[in-house]
Amino acid sequence: MKTFPKPLTVKEEKYYLQKYKEGDEEAKQILIERNLRLVAHVAKKYQHPDEDADDLISIGTVGLIKAVLTFDHTKNNRLAAYAARCIDNELLMMLRLKKKTSKEVSLYEPIGMDKEGNEICLVDIVEGKNTDLAEMINKKQEIREMYHYMAQLNERERQILSLRYGIFGQKETTQREIAQKLGISRSYVSRIEKNALSKLRSCFREKGKTGIRESR
Repeated sequence: MKTFPKPLTVKEEKYYLQKYKEGDEEAKQILIERNLRLVAHVAKKYQHPDEDADDLISIGTVGLIKAVLTFDHTKNNRLAAYAARCIDNELLMMLRLKKKTSKEVSLYEPIGMDKEGNEICLVDIVEGKNTDLAEMINKKQEIREMYHYMAQLNERERQILSLRYGIFGQKETTQREIAQKLGISRSYVSRIEKNALSKLRSCFREKGKTGIRESR
């Protein structure tokens, strides 16, 4: 445990609270520094192997600062009692947020393999048809403008772009639908699509034109 300054006496606390009320910023700093021992005491309740003591004290100090800024000394209460609740609340909020975010899962985190040995991601399962229509139309038009560069692509790349953007007489299809039709994962379809778009963009740039944006 770190060594913290001794807590203020009742008389000292009243003095510095009054000085802070009068606008003395140094008094505020003293009120914070001399209550850091309280932060360490409250934070100790939440210490376990998964929590770093310094992180807990840092978060608890935020609660202490809020307590000093909002404490009403006219109610004849000790700052420490009020600050302890503020520190406790700050630590609880941090732990709740940490618990909530720990349950979040990346849509692109691998969860298995398909029959071709390609990784299957969560997005392969949850992808819907909410594709940005404006973006699809824009890409479709740009791909048509680069139609003559399609020969630079391999057969699978041409097939996926054709299905994805409705060219060569194909119907526009989502990545998930293409994956189901071809028996591969949606993430694999996405990689092929990005690679094909990158090739077209390179050819287009060589002619001094602007490239197209890759889908994400």
